Amino acid sequence: MTAKTEAVYSDQKKTILITGGAGFIGSHLCDRLIAENHRIICLDNLSLGIKDNIRHLFGHDSFTFIKTDLCAFGKLQNIFKKYTPDTVFHLAANSDIQKGALVRDVDLKNTFLSTYNVLEAMAQSTCKKIVFASTSAVYGELKSKLHENIGPLFPISFYGSAKLASEAYISAYCENLNLQAWIFRFPNVVGERCTHGAVYDFIGKLRKNPTELIVLGNGTQCKPYLYVKDLIDGILFGFTNSCGKINYFNLGVNSATTVDTIARIVIEEMGLAGVNIRHTGGDRGWVGDVPVFSYDLSKIHELGWHAGLDSDSSVRCAVRAELARKK
Repeated sequence: MTAKTEAVYSDQKKTILITGGAGFIGSHLCDRLIAENHRIICLDNLSLGIKDNIRHLFGHDSFTFIKTDLCAFGKLQNIFKKYTPDTVFHLAANSDIQKGALVRDVDLKNTFLSTYNVLEAMAQSTCKKIVFASTSAVYGELKSKLHENIGPLFPISFYGSAKLASEAYISAYCENLNLQAWIFRFPNVVGERCTHGAVYDFIGKLRKNPTELIVLGNGTQCKPYLYVKDLIDGILFGFTNSCGKINYFNLGVNSATTVDTIARIVIEEMGLAGVNIRHTGGDRGWVGDVPVFSYDLSKIHELGWHAGLDSDSSVRCAVRAELARKK
């Protein structure tokens, strides 16, 4: 079961700035920290995030939403001056890896430069703590189990490259400007409010044509899937229970799910029969896709956190949540 996460700042109310707060993961983080009685400043440019994810928080005394582009540094600087956050949870990024291969500056702007601007705004303010959403994509196609200290790191996607460059800049800012950082490398995350990925895509395809499902690649791609609420638990547990200058962890589960298994779960949960699954072929879904990886989770486990759901169960819960949302 998931280790119980204590309130981030015990009983003391803090002002927390969340970038990408209207997105899939960011909106869940807003919910959790509002429930812990913190004041939330939610920033999002709504390129991937949507207001419906956070609409239930509008009107809450401790919640402020600001539509803004993190690449507009002057506006970001003014937000830091006005709200004086204690901590930044930086989740804003281009999370569409396929788009990054087609529009090659989207990760430069929305993933790396957004991080640079957040760091520089922090350096010019009283806020010195940053929690950063990184990714398994920084590891590239390393064949061994992925440990935090393994290398060399050669990402194969622009997304992974921009995240790795962001990690490097975070390290330099911590050393030169006395910041403190928590870096969490996410696996594939699933659950309510997702906007892309196999679960989302398969449901959409089968709603349009319940007799056939086209699967990118050969279907044997196999990765760990983490339920979004377990992810939020892991982030807050690591943040609460580690206190170095730069704290960095893999978050995930000790199991994995193939794309064909996801297809089977979606078909089962939709109550369909006789679906023809057609593969496009190849060992990966798109250029920049890492078809197989597994995490070494000993570091976060030794700290005391374990995910509550395994990979297959995470996928099934995500499918049920998406189907319920679409009704």
